[in-house]
Amino acid sequence: MSEHLTSLPESTPSPRRLRLAAAIGAVVFGAIVVIGVATRLTEAHSLRQWTDEQAIPTVVVSEPESANGKAPLELPAQMDAFTNAPIYARTSGYLKSWNKDIGATVKAGELLAEIDTPDLDQQLLQAQADLASAKANAALAATTAKRWQVLRSTDPDSVSQQSVDQYNGDYAAKEAQANAAQANLDRLKALKSYARIVAPFDGRVTARNTDVGALVTADSAGGAPLFQVSDTSKLRAYVRVPQVYAPSIHRGDEATLTVPEYPGKTFTAKVEADARAITPTSGTTLVQLLVDNPDGKLLPSSYANISFNIASNTLGLRVPAEALIFDDKGMRVATLDSGDHVHFKQVVIRRDYGKTVEIGAGLQPDDRVIINPPDGLTDGDSVRIARSPQAGKPHDKA
Repeated sequence: MSEHLTSLPESTPSPRRLRLAAAIGAVVFGAIVVIGVATRLTEAHSLRQWTDEQAIPTVVVSEPESANGKAPLELPAQMDAFTNAPIYARTSGYLKSWNKDIGATVKAGELLAEIDTPDLDQQLLQAQADLASAKANAALAATTAKRWQVLRSTDPDSVSQQSVDQYNGDYAAKEAQANAAQANLDRLKALKSYARIVAPFDGRVTARNTDVGALVTADSAGGAPLFQVSDTSKLRAYVRVPQVYAPSIHRGDEATLTVPEYPGKTFTAKVEADARAITPTSGTTLVQLLVDNPDGKLLPSSYANISFNIASNTLGLRVPAEALIFDDKGMRVATLDSGDHVHFKQVVIRRDYGKTVEIGAGLQPDDRVIINPPDGLTDGDSVRIARSPQAGKPHDKA
């Protein structure tokens, strides 16, 4: 039995094998550590590089453009009829009939409506009777005065001169009464003529505020007019021009007019007059333009947009309005040098066209101006440039 046990193979590894296994394990572990450290270093470097790149802002730039020549100035305007007349009654009564409704075209003198005037008719009859009585009294007084004058001339002792003068005075008084009665009758006839309401000029009825049977009161100027007639063959457009542009607009200048109801269609307006004075509250002057409207497409009292071409007599540079920065350091723009570093410049605005502005001082023609500069930019910052389709076009219509 003991001999059998001593003949079994030995299972314990040798020290050499153990050392080899330990060395292999150490190499594998070291490789894993090295690979892990290298990967983390690479990722940290990439993250640091990405973060640095993201810290550099991306901006859009635009090159200034010369403002010499013509520049558009767009302003809102209000259009009115060339001639507009609210028509009130000059005599009282009840509306007998009306002949023209809103939208109807009328000629000067054409009947719009007629008023029934029973009270005025009775006053006319009384005035005619008063005139007849006054004329009869004046005729009798004339005959009496003439007779006394004849008596005085043929027999001076038969009547006194005082009696002659008295009858002559009575005749003059009766004649004056007859003239007064005639004037009163003429006044009532004139009022009766106002019972026919007629159009004062060629135009279009734009309002009718009465109907058959309505009580009409004379001289009710405080209330609504019976009719309103407007001449719309021409329209007056009124626009308030800021003070800085007032010297550039002259009588006879042409402007372009547009209205919302006809998109893409333009009309020609001509400057007719201006107030030649500045309104203190708004700093503007009122300018009146005339617009031909033979087909009646343009409507009075409607909104319009007027575009003037303003001449610029001195050199200026135009940039988009989004490039302006206004803060405690004043009005500035951000520009880029040849190395794409930011430099701020103080500027002076000469004219404001809405979407663009004309710079009078502080900017050079070869400057690259940043549009919508991001917050936090300082002098010397580096930026990346990304041009948009709108960049470089400060001349776009304001």
